[in-house]
Order: sequence, then structure tokens, then C-alpha cells
Amino acid sequence: MAISFRGTGVALVTPFNEDLSVDFDGLGKLVDHVIANGVNYLVALGTTAETPTLGEDEKKQVLAYVVRHNAGRVPVVCGMGGNNTAELVRQLKEYDLKGVSAILSVSPYYNKPTQEGIYQHFKAVAQATTLPVILYNVPGRTAGNILPATAARLARDHSNIIAIKEASGNMVQFMDYVQQMPEGFELLSGDDNLVLPQLAIGFDGVISVAANSYTKDFTGMVSAALEGDFATARGLHYKLLKGMDLLFAEGNPAGVKCALKAMGICGDTLRLPLVNVSAETKQQTEQFIARL
Repeated sequence: MAISFRGTGVALVTPFNEDLSVDFDGLGKLVDHVIANGVNYLVALGTTAETPTLGEDEKKQVLAYVVRHNAGRVPVVCGMGGNNTAELVRQLKEYDLKGVSAILSVSPYYNKPTQEGIYQHFKAVAQATTLPVILYNVPGRTAGNILPATAARLARDHSNIIAIKEASGNMVQFMDYVQQMPEGFELLSGDDNLVLPQLAIGFDGVISVAANSYTKDFTGMVSAALEGDFATARGLHYKLLKGMDLLFAEGNPAGVKCALKAMGICGDTLRLPLVNVSAETKQQTEQFIARL
């Protein structure tokens, strides 16, 4: 039976000690917290994990730790993307991916390939691994957009391309995805504040930042919506909306690390060029968590 990523996946942060080394104790505490509060799967080494500032050895150590500490409780997805196709193919063949259930791969950033270039890039990715591949479309970070027709072509041509994390913020495009993708292909939200309307029009779940911190209510919202209980889901959506806005007010993962520190799960240390949120946003986040 094919694996499903329906429900809530969490894009794990990478906690750092004050000396900027990886805080593996904090990471373990975070993994335990999100699993205990209902996430369906973990995503290691996504954008929220500050992967641009992790060294290659650190990435391997973080992934190995998450797999080991998870101990088979929920599936683990590994973020592996890039704008150098040949290098990404090398990494897919070299990395130890035992215990990993799927790859999350972002569209090539900065180079600005055409739709044909995007297709050829992901064709190479799909052919380089036997694992399921989740595409990741986030034009605000990549300066490129995976159009529904391109994703549908990839899904039809490559049986291990099984889902997309869609974070274009474009509701019309969301509906095009719902209508154009082949049966069984899963649509995952990449925008926490849009999850509820996306689920209402036919999406299957989310890979979430907010699920790091507001885990129980957020997973409850997603589960209720997937069960058709939109009254419950709507109540939780509005309960969390201000908190979700605060998470992204000064960039990700600065906001969610601020929240996690306030909750006593891990510290809020970031690696440059990211910096901590302002005192005002910190105060508002702490007040929101106290109300929760």
C-alpha cells in the first residue's frame, strides 16, 4: 500500500545552543512534543530547519538523530532540494536515508528555470531515488512557480512523485491543482493560515510551521476539517490565527523559535543572516501563548 501524507506534517526547527552548535537535546524534546500532540509525520531539514546555514555533516547528523529519536513512531520526511541538479542527484545517492519515508524537494531557486527546466530537474530527482518524492512549490522563496500542468505531468510520468507542498498563496492556483492532478496525488498546504480553506476545496493536509508550537490545536483543526467538521475546525482556526500571524511577522523560523522558547521546549538562537524577533513581537507571542 502506498504511503499517505494526509493530515499534519511538521517542518521541524533545528534548535541551536548559544554557541551556535546544534542542540540535540532540544531537538529530541521537540520531536517528543509534536508526536505527543498529534502530528502525523515529521519533516527534517526543511526551510524551517535553517538548512541554508547547516553544513553537510550537520544535516546528516540532524537527520540521523531525528530518525533515531523518532524510533518508528511516525513517518519521517527529509528535505532535499537545491538549484544544482547534478549535486542534488549526488546527495540523493550518497545520503543514508534508512528510516526516511519520503523526500521533500523544493523547486530550484534563484536560477529561475522555465517550466521545462523544472520538469527536467524533478525528473532527474525522481530517477535518482526509489523513495516517494513530495514536490515543494514556494514562489516567494524560489522566484519560480511550479504550475499545476507541470506537476501533473511529473506525477503522470514518475510514479514516485506522489504529492506537492503548495505555498504559492494563490487560491485560483490551488483550485487548478485540485482539478488537474491525477487520482491519488496528495495536495499539502504550505501556508498555515490558509490550511482551512485549502482543505475545504480539496487539499489533503499540510506541512506546517505552527505545528511545532501550537501542535494540539493545529492538528485538531486539520483532523476536524478532514472529517468534514468545519464548525470545530473553524473555531480552532480563529483561535490560532493571531498566533500564526505572529510566527511569520518577522520571518520564519525566528517567530516559531520565539514561541518554542516561551513554551520551554528549546532556545531561540538563530544563525546569521537570521536574527531574533523584536521585543514587541516577542512580548505579543508570549502573551498569546499565555492565553492559550
